[in-house]
Amino acid sequence: MLKEFREFAMKGNVVDLAVGVIIGAAFGAIVTSMVADIIMPIVGALTGGLDFSNYFTGLAKTVTATNLVDAKKQGAVLAWGNFLTLTINFVIIAFVLFMAIRFMNKLKRKDEAISAAPPKPTREEELLTEIRDLLSKRA
Repeated sequence: MLKEFREFAMKGNVVDLAVGVIIGAAFGAIVTSMVADIIMPIVGALTGGLDFSNYFTGLAKTVTATNLVDAKKQGAVLAWGNFLTLTINFVIIAFVLFMAIRFMNKLKRKDEAISAAPPKPTREEELLTEIRDLLSKRA
């Protein structure tokens, strides 16, 4: 059973998938940092420091707090600002991933176009072509 598991784990697809997941997690962290540390502060500066993540609607009469953390301690709240912030983050992350994949596909198409060029005939093929042409001139 151990041998069978080792064969399964060492198959190309499993190893490729593992590498993809690890790189994907690292890329996700980079993109999340870009959104949180670069893009959202710019959006905040453009909107006058507006931070949606602290907007909420209290669902219980006991909720009197002015920030989300304290409001959650007091009772049920509808944290619509946090949801809006996460939705904006998702759209930005999805767009960045789209652009990265689009760029990679463009590079892949360039490589395919270069490799799709017909290969130069071998010396043997050139000689056979010359022989064929000479024979067709004699006939």
